[in-house]
Amino acid sequence: MAANRKLLAAAVACAAAFVGITGCSSEEKDPFEGMSADKIAKKAADASKDAGSFKVTGEGKQESKPIKVDFSVAKSGDCEGKMDGGAGGTAEFLVSGETQYMKGDAAYWKNALGGSGQTSRFEDKWVKTPNGQSAGVCDADAMFQTKDLKKLKREDDADVDGKKTAVLTKSESGKKTTFYVAAEGKPYFLKVVTDDKADPGTMNFSDYGKSVAIKAPAPDEVVDLEELMKS
Repeated sequence: MAANRKLLAAAVACAAAFVGITGCSSEEKDPFEGMSADKIAKKAADASKDAGSFKVTGEGKQESKPIKVDFSVAKSGDCEGKMDGGAGGTAEFLVSGETQYMKGDAAYWKNALGGSGQTSRFEDKWVKTPNGQSAGVCDADAMFQTKDLKKLKREDDADVDGKKTAVLTKSESGKKTTFYVAAEGKPYFLKVVTDDKADPGTMNFSDYGKSVAIKAPAPDEVVDLEELMKS
């Protein structure tokens, strides 16, 4: 009877998954079967870049201080988001073309400019920084580059927000990085965790391929940092 119940359960599962599926098995197939951990990582990097747009949320440390980020990257390469540095202040950032804009609170600008008397001139304004400065934050090629995805090891699979993932790890010089790659649908990176005393952090990736509209601030909302520093 127990064996019959197992067969019946398998048959019900097959019936529920019938639409769009050509076959059925009581065992799930590994989409990365026969692939090395390095090849899985490359597949994930390529798929993540090809998606064109995505969202990133995460937390870590910058100069030993906690920081949280939440930003979206458009297919064009532009992006916008927020940074929360706790006592170091919070700021919105936006990259449009080759120009980056920042809008921070008083604590952020005091920390960034070392207490400069110029901070009051930035209130409620987007501060335009020199062309190209820090624009790499939106560069999918840089974010998903494969040159560091070498000598990885595949661990036991795990779930990330209810999604099955292949787990890849890399340990080097006391630093361990764990990559979670979607094992269902497109093999996107879903999460990256860095276990390191000096630079720990967790980054979560989502909304791959979803439309992201980025618009540069209006001229009357912008001040030029280089011009202000000259005055």
